[in-house]
Amino acid sequence: MIDRFEKFSIAISEISRYWHKIAGDVMEEYGLKGTHAIYLTTLSQFKNGITAAQLCEICGKDKSDVSRLISIMEKQGFVEKEGSKNYRILLKLTEKGKALASKVKEKACLAVTLAGKDLSETDRHSFYSSLETITQQLRIISQEGLKDN
Repeated sequence: MIDRFEKFSIAISEISRYWHKIAGDVMEEYGLKGTHAIYLTTLSQFKNGITAAQLCEICGKDKSDVSRLISIMEKQGFVEKEGSKNYRILLKLTEKGKALASKVKEKACLAVTLAGKDLSETDRHSFYSSLETITQQLRIISQEGLKDN
């Protein structure tokens, strides 16, 4: 059982690390870090904008991280704020931000395609389905607490 947990933990950690390295390489050209990529791609899903609180929840980040990184992206013209109620201000991508988010998604798609090139379509479907199930279950467990069976 521990072996399975260790394999899972190491694999997820490595996937995350390599993704951040790839994203960092893309973002470096724009004076941003790999962490900015997750905010860009998340914001790109919400055409009418989302609040910083929603961004925190979706990305699993704290207020200070979101605030700091959004401020950097706003100064560089990738994000704009609408409204005046501090933490409830809507965050939206500018045209420049949309173009960069599109580039990040394109690179992510290429990376995932290349990384999974040796998987059959059936294996790929099973893998993503399994990841989705594990993620949903871990979300529930983290919210409700870990209970012994």
